[in-house]
Amino acid sequence: MRFDQMIRRRAGLLAVAVGVPLLLAAVGATGWALTPDGTPTAPPIVAPPTPTAAAPSSAAATPERVPVAAPAPDDLPVVDYGPAPTGFPADPDTLDTTPLTEGLHPTREIAAYTAPGGRPLAFLAPTINGVELTMPIAQRRAGWTAVLLPSANRTLAWLPPGGFTTVPLRDQLVIERKPHRLTWYRAGQAVQSWEISLGQRGQETPLGRTFILGRTPPPQDVYGGVDIFALGAVPDDPESVPASLRGAHIGIHSWYHDGELGRKTTNGCIRLTKSGQRKLLAEVRPGTEVLVVDELPVPPPTA
Repeated sequence: MRFDQMIRRRAGLLAVAVGVPLLLAAVGATGWALTPDGTPTAPPIVAPPTPTAAAPSSAAATPERVPVAAPAPDDLPVVDYGPAPTGFPADPDTLDTTPLTEGLHPTREIAAYTAPGGRPLAFLAPTINGVELTMPIAQRRAGWTAVLLPSANRTLAWLPPGGFTTVPLRDQLVIERKPHRLTWYRAGQAVQSWEISLGQRGQETPLGRTFILGRTPPPQDVYGGVDIFALGAVPDDPESVPASLRGAHIGIHSWYHDGELGRKTTNGCIRLTKSGQRKLLAEVRPGTEVLVVDELPVPPPTA
């Protein structure tokens, strides 16, 4: 990606989305440096007590039937940094502000389906571009698990039992487009808010739930020398962004100056201060939910 050409063409006004060539180049040179996860493991699940002999037989729970997963053809595509395959269901709760508190990490290549017992459309691998993949869990039904699909907007993928581990997610990032505000929540409590810049007209920052896919070093000095968070989201209208950004992902990053905070000047990315970006890089792990809404009903106490 010729960032130098774009920057000269849009001098000082362009916040560049994280694109495929950048990430591939970064991985080849240094790899994505993932934020260490110091979160303790979840406590073990305690089984309910066995019913006593006095309990009526009707009280015994009927085991839930788990729909069988249809065999997945070997030639299905593997979800990577490029656009995800189409045909997966929409996320019905994409604007729900309830934090997603558990992530899923594939331990092997697993098939992703359209619904419990539905049609397999792709494989999810343990890594994307060499970076460990963790996706927020959005739903559970009939023994199956739905996750936010990477490289797609407002889309779920359903996974049958097995082939993954789960991890706790303690953080949530909420972006409000109207007040140009990013708020970091931990365990449901607002920790800090920042003024941000967002996507310009025609290249608006996509609404809905997504997540932090990984991080990459800044490709140019315009990013203020601070690593970039690449998100699972992509531009809603890929044709609206400059040709050199086609196939890019939305990112959270800083800029070499803060003069455009509170304005719509980016190609869809979320831009905040260098100090704010460093704070998030140090505290928030990949897999963390990022929710984009127009405005919260009540401003956070940190606003």
